[in-house]
Amino acid sequence: MHYVNFKLETDADGIALITWDAPGRSMNVIDLKTIEELSDIVEKVAADAAIKGAVITSGKETFCAGADLTMLEVFSREFTDLAKAQGEEMAVTRLYEESRKLSLLYRRLEVSGKPWVAAIDGTALGGGFELCLACHYRVASDNPKARVGLPEIKVGLFPGAGGTQRVARMMPPGDALQFLLKGDQIRLAQAKSMKLVDAVVPAADLVQAAKEWIKAGGKGKAPWDADGFRLPGGPVYSRAGMMTFPPANAIYRRETYDNYPAARAIMQVVYEGLQLPMDLALRVESRWFAKILRSPEAAAMIRSLFVSMQELNKGARRPAGVPASKLKKVGIIGAGFMGASIGYVTANAGIAVVLIDRDQESADKGKALSHKLMSDQINRGRSSSAEREALLARITASADYGALKDCDLVIEAVFEDRQVKAEAIRKAQGASGGNTIFASNTSTLPITSLAEDFNDPARFIGIHFFSPVERMMLVEIILGKKTGDAALAAALDYVRAIRKTPIVVNDSRGFYANRCVLNYVREGHLMLTEGVPAAMIENVARMAGMPVGPLALNDEVALDLGWKILKAAEADLGPKAVDPQQKKLLQQLVEKHGRLGRKNGKGFYDYPQSGPKRLWPGLGDLQKRKLDPDSIDIEELKQRLLAVQALEAARCVEEGVITDVREADVGSILGWGFAPFTGGTLSYIDMLGTRVFVDRCKRLEKKHGARFKAPKLLADMAVKGDTFYGRFAPGPRVAA
Repeated sequence: MHYVNFKLETDADGIALITWDAPGRSMNVIDLKTIEELSDIVEKVAADAAIKGAVITSGKETFCAGADLTMLEVFSREFTDLAKAQGEEMAVTRLYEESRKLSLLYRRLEVSGKPWVAAIDGTALGGGFELCLACHYRVASDNPKARVGLPEIKVGLFPGAGGTQRVARMMPPGDALQFLLKGDQIRLAQAKSMKLVDAVVPAADLVQAAKEWIKAGGKGKAPWDADGFRLPGGPVYSRAGMMTFPPANAIYRRETYDNYPAARAIMQVVYEGLQLPMDLALRVESRWFAKILRSPEAAAMIRSLFVSMQELNKGARRPAGVPASKLKKVGIIGAGFMGASIGYVTANAGIAVVLIDRDQESADKGKALSHKLMSDQINRGRSSSAEREALLARITASADYGALKDCDLVIEAVFEDRQVKAEAIRKAQGASGGNTIFASNTSTLPITSLAEDFNDPARFIGIHFFSPVERMMLVEIILGKKTGDAALAAALDYVRAIRKTPIVVNDSRGFYANRCVLNYVREGHLMLTEGVPAAMIENVARMAGMPVGPLALNDEVALDLGWKILKAAEADLGPKAVDPQQKKLLQQLVEKHGRLGRKNGKGFYDYPQSGPKRLWPGLGDLQKRKLDPDSIDIEELKQRLLAVQALEAARCVEEGVITDVREADVGSILGWGFAPFTGGTLSYIDMLGTRVFVDRCKRLEKKHGARFKAPKLLADMAVKGDTFYGRFAPGPRVAA
């Protein structure tokens, strides 16, 4: 057989070296062709008496990025088609057989009778790391950037090629569950301490060290296939087992609120699998994997958090025909927390930064944030002093706008005030070159109106970061009415350079993300004014799938900022543009009680210097009435919190603010954490079905008001039974 993805060589000692090097890809991924070729190689190694053992390694900088999840999308589509044509039973059987091919391949390798060694150079994730786990020995090259892990849970799946069963036999079940449920990518030192990797050697010695283990008598039998094997944590039904699984179940419920079928499946397959022989345990894992693969949550998460995000990261929205931007220097006006953070991520990407503020002291203070952030990385063992000094050398702090002269891109991140921004724009365009792209980091002010103060609106664009910039992965790019393709291309190239995910939206007050977020926060405010206990609001939000409650989120972004936004909206659009109950609540908190949020240690929560935050006891005094918690419909509260965000996303589609459904979904999860298990705001509506969602909104509108009224587009879709991904299918996909 001719191999496309692998090269097979056998040395004089009878050791086969299998080098995995998929052509045309920056990283090795597992697809159907890879499975076919590796199956043939495993059989050759097993059948050839002259081969004493095998080493598998990579011809790339990384070992493997995991499975190509578009392959699983194909399985799901085939299941739907087959179920319609031949019935669900036939479809389920076919899906089970297809989805367990990789598991069967790895088990065949494991019991082939020949010792296999994984020589891991760089990162090994997902199905690639499951291959390593199926080998009898694992040696990795000493690379500080290398990571290993099983991150499938992050896209609504779980390791389905034996990962749950092998990990649970390599370490106590409590540790195994934590590793599987968190889905973290861990460093080699930690992997070695957890016995997931057996040895770490210099890169130059990697393959030789793997071969030496075989020559030294390494056995081709996994510990769990040997007589007398005992589980590291003891039997499931033992004192140790009873100290693991009941508490683990409680933690699972606390952390997921049972919203993630894959997380429940991990608990189930580890619990059941540890009571069975390996082959039967793998069958249990495969059955659960096929079941989860059919779940709407997995389908939505794979689509949004893998396929769509990958396409956006690779430039799905980049204008065709515009040459790549070579950004050598970026200017940032405003060295406050936001501007300084933008400077840090820009310098961290290897780009020179000019950080401007009103005086040298303020500019230096902004640069000092980069020193602090890098020092934090050093303290965690994630960076070095040399890297910190190199990054700081790329940042020039100044009060002189003249320093912007050679910048390819200038981003203003000054105070959210139209006059302040206009002054910054005026000064910057006088100092920068005629080809410089200018961007505003405004969070609410329309880009088109800000561009009126710029001499060439075609070069003016919005680049909206989310706080904290160094941790948040989304950047919202806003097109003004006159923004040109060159500005859009430069903005997308910049976002890609700083390794974040972009979404492109059209101009609107609040754009996309803030429109949805502000509705979420407002709903929490209104619940409080209705008499719902604050703790219930926060807890129900997490039950619905949000990472934090609306009150806690408001504290993070600052109550006084929300108060300013509300007043600005009222001034620009009139009193009907704001809710009087919300206005009264914020006015009391900010102006009467001086509660500004986390930044001054008091908002909806109190933030003591030591100890966790806690809800401010005075909130009860702001409620005219207090509802009996036992009389409150928890499910309705959950529906309100999610529906009010999804409705705003639908309005953004109707108004043309959002023109790509992928961006609405990816943006909602990365930008503010909209319930990831739904796949995002529009996937949430599609998952429920537009008819069901609109009927739900009608009930909420009747009880709670016009904010729950479905827009005309959504009402029309409900009548026709349309979905967003059916009616507004994304354009051609960008190759992986």
